[in-house]
Amino acid sequence: MKIGLLLSGCGVYDGAEIQEAILSMLAIEEAGATVVGISINKDQYHVINHTNGEVTTESRNMLIEAARITRGIIYDISQISPADIDALVIPGGFGSAKNFSSWAFNGPDGTILPEVKLMIVNMINVGKPIAALCVSPILISLALKDTSLNPILTLGTTLEKSPYDIANFNEGIKKNGGEFVEIGLNEINVDEKLKIVCSPCYMQEATMSDIRKSTQLAINRLIQLI
Repeated sequence: MKIGLLLSGCGVYDGAEIQEAILSMLAIEEAGATVVGISINKDQYHVINHTNGEVTTESRNMLIEAARITRGIIYDISQISPADIDALVIPGGFGSAKNFSSWAFNGPDGTILPEVKLMIVNMINVGKPIAALCVSPILISLALKDTSLNPILTLGTTLEKSPYDIANFNEGIKKNGGEFVEIGLNEINVDEKLKIVCSPCYMQEATMSDIRKSTQLAINRLIQLI
């Protein structure tokens, strides 16, 4: 069993959320499946100094940065089709909203990279499940916007502490034709029809232990849907 891991770089503020990515890889391995690292051979939107949050003058490539997480074994998204994997996991991180899409700047009216949209749509069309962690359900929302599909998604809940505006994401998902379900930390939501698993992860205030539980729940449910 092969599970694709779609990475937008390496680092929460300008790429993939590393802990969510690593703990997803651990959960996949513990379930007896194989991780297939996937990224895109394009530059990140920008590079953030993670010690102070400031934008630097550097330029970094998503594929090269993602290879740091997968220990060098990474595939360009153009090399992978749904026939090559049994399911797809998309960790969070600002890269989903900055590199894979422009949601960070344009909200639900933003664009999504054609390669990412094609991967998501093709996986759904052939009935293969997707786990979208943290902020990454926005990619499902953008990929399925203006279609007859109305995904049931979640990025967390307004009833628990969060560093982000969950209510605003809620409205964005609804604007694009989806349904938003509020769930708490260490819970998952499953769109049984489209086979989409969502877990809030670091959209809520969380510890690494919380993320471990969340990713394990999401991956185990993802594998059940295969």
